[in-house]
Amino acid sequence: MRPSRVLRKLRSGQTAIALKLNLADPRISEMAARFSGVDCLWTDMEHVPNDFSVVERQIWAAKAYDVDVLVRVARGSYSDMIRPLEMDAAGIMVPHIMNLADAKQVIHYTKFHPVGRRPLDGGNADGAYCNLDLAEYMKQANDQRFNVLQIEDPEPLPELEAIIALPGLDMIFFGPGDFSQGIGAPGEWDQPQLKETRENIARLAQKHGKYAGTVGSIANLNDLTAMGYRFISVGADAVGFSQYLSGIAKGISHSTESVSADSIYGSTTS
Repeated sequence: MRPSRVLRKLRSGQTAIALKLNLADPRISEMAARFSGVDCLWTDMEHVPNDFSVVERQIWAAKAYDVDVLVRVARGSYSDMIRPLEMDAAGIMVPHIMNLADAKQVIHYTKFHPVGRRPLDGGNADGAYCNLDLAEYMKQANDQRFNVLQIEDPEPLPELEAIIALPGLDMIFFGPGDFSQGIGAPGEWDQPQLKETRENIARLAQKHGKYAGTVGSIANLNDLTAMGYRFISVGADAVGFSQYLSGIAKGISHSTESVSADSIYGSTTS
């Protein structure tokens, strides 16, 4: 089983950097893996209309450059959580963990014995298509594949420490966007409860030997690392591409205005 680049960095005390993908073309994944310098590409099945065939091609493109793929799954059946792992995604992210029981169920379905009861196959990419010894497959999967549970609502806060302390949980991920909406302050990133929760998640993760992740940017990367976050998503393909196109639009507009001004000036002096 291909070792996880994210886990390798985290276990050596380093910070792992991710880039979110909204665009489905696997060539975007290949370019991101090849040129961005990130450790992980985070692709989405919660908000983005990706299907599993798209995700599979994204995984192929990324792992050719030793870059992990993390798949945020849609909340559905247990199969929605394990299929990305069997396609050789390094990890899955499960959104909107609402309570301790919810977190326990996710771990139950995403870790093999003796931690959980993940459904067993081994005949896919992660198990080398039945060419990896079964016991070794289960051992490596528990060690080299990671689950990420998202805290993005106020409801689980009373059980937050118990959730983070669960055996088999690899990473807890704070989602400030939905959290801000859940506390009635959408988009207010300096709202006191939001700031307190962000800090508590990092502190409790360190206390219980787990990794904390969140979204950020290059600008606040050092601040989040100092807070205790070790997995940080610093940007998105859709943002980069749209900003690039907006720059072209501004350039065209500026050039057009210049040409128009030159034409007017020339007509008045001829």
